[in-house]
Formats: sequence, structure tokens, C-alpha cells
Amino acid sequence: MDLVGIPVDQQWDRILESANFSERLGYHSLWVYDHFHTIPVPTQESTFDAWTLMAALAASTSKIRLGQMCTSIPYRSPAHLAKITSSVDAISGGRLDVGIGAGWYEHEFSAYGYEFPGAKVRLDMLEEATQILLEMWSADEAHFTGEHYQVAGAINRPRPIQQPHPPLWIAGGGEKRTLRIVATYADYANLSGDIDSFRHKSQVLATHCEVVGRPFESVARSGHLMGVVGRDDADLQRKLDVAGSRRNMSAEEFASGSRLAGTVNQVVDLMGQFKESGCSDMLLYFYDIGELDSMELFATEVAPQV
Repeated sequence: MDLVGIPVDQQWDRILESANFSERLGYHSLWVYDHFHTIPVPTQESTFDAWTLMAALAASTSKIRLGQMCTSIPYRSPAHLAKITSSVDAISGGRLDVGIGAGWYEHEFSAYGYEFPGAKVRLDMLEEATQILLEMWSADEAHFTGEHYQVAGAINRPRPIQQPHPPLWIAGGGEKRTLRIVATYADYANLSGDIDSFRHKSQVLATHCEVVGRPFESVARSGHLMGVVGRDDADLQRKLDVAGSRRNMSAEEFASGSRLAGTVNQVVDLMGQFKESGCSDMLLYFYDIGELDSMELFATEVAPQV
């Protein structure tokens, strides 16, 4: 719902303005999501394709890194996704982070004609796709035979600029399977939820790392929070009213969830807790993106203290 009220012919300009603003503020990276229509409720509001945006932003920015949280693996064949990611990494000059996941939005799958298998099958697809991406980013010709995907001599040129490959992020906190896949293949885990959930999922990930024989410290752990930052209580309340309306809930309901919602000092405290718990990166979605105010507040007043 970022683009509500903005005429279609001005929406890309708003996206680019936000991207350039992020870059000027010194943010490390800029992220989009991979959905075809709005969430959590389908509407007629614009939702740009994630990888079209990646290519456009790669050519329109110069320093900030670019990521997706996260690419739904069932929406594209892994071989095609490897080709897309390599091309975008080359266009960006080696600034791409690749975020992937098993997919979850059943309505979207059905609306666009994709099968929505059970969680086990989607996770099988995720694990096979991960192996294909890693193979195609490095081999002259990729070969893979799995239950869901097959690749026979696929050539992927241009190769990614980043070596050995763009950082691979795997999203999700499923304790039995998803975090095992993370432990086996990923450079980054992306964990949504509050600080207690982050700490618990980190412990589960550490156990999986031990089982697969990988140093726990070699997997960076990132968090994922949605929210707003207020200059004071009155400013926070005004922004929470907007944020709640976009999620079809009251400001109080919005603030009570696992979200980033507070004044500058409150947010500094929360970010400190994540940092002390081993969080390497925090992906933030600001609900007042139309104003860009929370984004600026975080960069100028929160980040220096953290």
C-alpha cells in the first residue's frame, strides 16, 4: 500500500525518490518484496514486479546495495532466476543480495495460476532451487536432477560480478526444515518477529549448524521489522494511525505486534537488544514511506547511537 493516492505516472518517480533518499542518508541496502498484488488484502493498488524493480534500481543508483525479502521460489524456475540475478548483479556493479523463500501467499498463487503445494513440497523446491542457484553462479554448465527441477547444461553468462556469488539470504523461521536449509546453504538467515523470537530462532539455527558441520558464526543473522519511528509521543501516535489504517487495524493493535514502533529513544533501546543478541542486519519497513520521515529519523538519530 506504499503508493496509495499517487497517480500511476508518478509512482516510479516516488520509488526512485525513496531509493535516492535512502542512498543519500547512508543506508547500507534497499529492499523490495516479491508480490504481485497488495498484502495482506488484494486490492487494485499498484504493486511493481520485484525483479523489474531490481533491474531499474540497479541502473538508477550507484552505491546502495539491492535486495528482495524475499523472492518466492515457485514463481520462477531456479535456472531462470539464476540468469536474472546474475544480470542484475552485473548491471549494478556487484551490489545485489539475493533473498529467497518457499512462498506463503496462497491467494496470490491461485490468482496467478501457480500450484500451491503443501509446506513440505515447497521446502523441497526451495532446497533444490538453492542448489541450482549456487551451481549456476559458479559452473560453466550447470547440471542438476531433482524431483521438482532439472537443469542439463545450462550456461549462465554474464556471471555475477561478486565472487564467489552474490550473498544468499534465506527467509523463514521454520525450526525443523527451513533453518536446516539455512544452516546448509545460506550466507544470511532472515528472521521476522520480536527479540525473544530472534533469540530462540538463533539457538535453533545454531543446533542445525552443529548437525551439518558448519560454524554458527559463518551464518549472519538478520531481523525483519515493520513499523514507525516518532520524534515524540504525538508524532508517533499520528504515524501509528496511518500505519494501522494500512493494515486494517487500530494504532494500538499495530503497535502491540512484533513491530518497530516507538520514539527515537525507544527504538535505540530495541535495536541495541537485537545487536547484543547477534543481529548483523535489520531490514526495516517504514509504514510512512510516503513522508520518508521515519526513514530519515532512523538514519540520522537512531543508527548513530546503535
